[in-house]
Amino acid sequence: MDFQPKLTKTMGFTTKSLCILFLVLFACGVIFVKSYDDTVSRWKSYKDLEKWMEKDFSFDAERFERFKGTLPPPRTPEETFKLKSGIYIDAAIFAKEALNRIDPSYKAQIVVLLIGGGANHYVCSLKKDGRIFIMDYGTPYRTMVGVHGPFNSLEEYKVFFEKNHPTIKSVQAVTYLPR
Repeated sequence: MDFQPKLTKTMGFTTKSLCILFLVLFACGVIFVKSYDDTVSRWKSYKDLEKWMEKDFSFDAERFERFKGTLPPPRTPEETFKLKSGIYIDAAIFAKEALNRIDPSYKAQIVVLLIGGGANHYVCSLKKDGRIFIMDYGTPYRTMVGVHGPFNSLEEYKVFFEKNHPTIKSVQAVTYLPR
């Protein structure tokens, strides 16, 4: 009989301990989640964005299939950051906004490759030392993911794209989207 009350006290202590442990772990998880603004304000160069895209961002295959051949409603940079995923237009807008906050001299802009059949592709350009670099993280083709360049012109990038893309070998035109 004396044994049973001790067992109850031990189980009560264990249950309380587990609840407290869970609350502490949950609180720590919430504390360490950084906002879009906090994160971008800590980035010092396009290399920091590149590292985040490589490590944290993933291509959203389901969204890509759902909007195949059309331009979906673009996500905000904050939404893309929170979801850590997206497709061509989401990645391009996210990169443009982040780059221009990191360093306005990058003059980041969205570039559209006109492919035909409504299947245009969007990437982000940045300028460094008078040359153009292209950030492309919104594609399912691993050979095209990353930062490409330097290029002297968008036409040079178009040639690179046509040569390296696994399925698209002809781009009708390449241009900057109006701001």
